[in-house]
Amino acid sequence: MADVDLVVVGLGYVGLPLARRACEEGLSVRGLDVRAEVAEGLNAGRSHVDDVPDSAVAEMRAAGFAATTDTAVISRAETVVLCVPTGLTADGKPDLGSVRAAARAAAPHLRPGVLVVLESTSYPGTTEEVVRPILEAGSGLRVGEDFHLAYSPERIDPGNKRFGLRNTPKVVSGCTPLCAKSAVAFYGRFVDTLVVSRGTREAEMAKLLENTYRYINIALVNEVALFCDKVGIDVWDVMHCAATKPFGFAPFAPGPGVGGHCIPVDPLYLSSKAEAEGFTFDMLAAARGINGRMPGHVVDRAVSMLSGMGKSVRGAEVLLLGVAYKPDISDTRETPALPVARELVARAASVTYHDPHVTDFAVDDVQLPRAEELSAALKNCDLAILLQDHSSYDHAVLAAAECVLLDTRGQVAGERVTLL
Repeated sequence: MADVDLVVVGLGYVGLPLARRACEEGLSVRGLDVRAEVAEGLNAGRSHVDDVPDSAVAEMRAAGFAATTDTAVISRAETVVLCVPTGLTADGKPDLGSVRAAARAAAPHLRPGVLVVLESTSYPGTTEEVVRPILEAGSGLRVGEDFHLAYSPERIDPGNKRFGLRNTPKVVSGCTPLCAKSAVAFYGRFVDTLVVSRGTREAEMAKLLENTYRYINIALVNEVALFCDKVGIDVWDVMHCAATKPFGFAPFAPGPGVGGHCIPVDPLYLSSKAEAEGFTFDMLAAARGINGRMPGHVVDRAVSMLSGMGKSVRGAEVLLLGVAYKPDISDTRETPALPVARELVARAASVTYHDPHVTDFAVDDVQLPRAEELSAALKNCDLAILLQDHSSYDHAVLAAAECVLLDTRGQVAGERVTLL
């Protein structure tokens, strides 16, 4: 007999906000994670996720939430949601190792009537072709007959203060109509708007389309930025003017590259699945090439700026400002700051970084020195590169710095500032 409404498997940037939201609506929630330090930290009231402060963990604990590494907790659940990471292998192929492991861990503990939902981003067919066989083989139960299996892609946007889990429409799907109905009943308890897709493959594809759309449009404006740089056009003014059109145009901004867990990774899931089906996404390949050029373009601009001062990049003191992949978070997954730093180090520059949210940043397992005090760091460097525009960065202070500044985000104006 289930005595827990929800067990969340994987307590990262997707799973922990889900557990928090469910707790807020009065559901009894348990968390499962393979990392003992994560479970122990949460049980001690410490959060490891930017969007879930320690105070929120304390509220969750007061509501009965507890984290564990023991998979037996799944046997107590009415609903099990898999929120494990999906990354890439060393050769750039989809890595479903964590999804398979989570399904294998859950299967022996499933009971009749339970709802299992996959939220991890993956290619179309993952729920039916990967997760379903593992669950059925390991449990002896049948999807649609003995238990429910659904797919609902995560739409967590770290650092977004306007849209959270409650007010972001949630796409839901099921392997059968009854599975979908069960998923709707579950998510309807704490999400305002639900969108039911035709099936799991459509929901999986919708998630990949959302992020591929952003990836391709970022590539478009990045290529426009490269062209504008070549012919002497102010790309930031171009972007400002184009964005005033109230229809038919969605604004995107150029930058030093594409970072984060989703945007650089998800299109590769799509292209890999397409390749397996004998289809080629030519636009994806082009977008990847363009976005991949941007860190090198940043370094080339930096070298040119140093040369204009009569300095060589070799031995130059270069300060990287903001190494997280997006503003006001500590996440450095796939951050473009890494290839920028790697290339500068390869050219024998002396590289230091400043980021109020990131305490450790390494290039090929070698830790970069972290500047603790921004004003001193700006005074002691030859060139600063604004890679991420954290809200704590005062643009006036950056503009007034003694060093020259390369602004890859188009935010700072000044005589010693060069825009991407």
